[in-house]
Amino acid sequence: MAEEPQADCLFCKIVVGDVPATIVHETDTTLAFRDINPQAPTHVLVIPKEHHPDAAALAAAAPQLAADVLRAAGEVAEQENIAPPGGATVGYRIVFNTGAGAGQTVWHAHAHVLGGRGLNWPPG
Repeated sequence: MAEEPQADCLFCKIVVGDVPATIVHETDTTLAFRDINPQAPTHVLVIPKEHHPDAAALAAAAPQLAADVLRAAGEVAEQENIAPPGGATVGYRIVFNTGAGAGQTVWHAHAHVLGGRGLNWPPG
């Protein structure tokens, strides 16, 4: 079950237009915008329009919406020319940080779409 929009949630405020963002992709259920502190030449956040506090909560409560976020992430990668084959680079990474120990700082589920440079492994 979706949580109601949170008055103190930055991403909920972006969804309703109270906080500006550079929107690059939108569907009925998702919103994608440029990260304000990019960690790669392409760094886009893809969020569900419904509030869910993290990726695990999203997957448990709304698996179809979690799939929508992943689908939108792939569409963003294609749009940004980082999706193989034929993209400007050899690929992209989708990252969900879940929990403070993993680096989550905004408590609204979101996927980071990163690309445009080599992405070493292991990350971190």
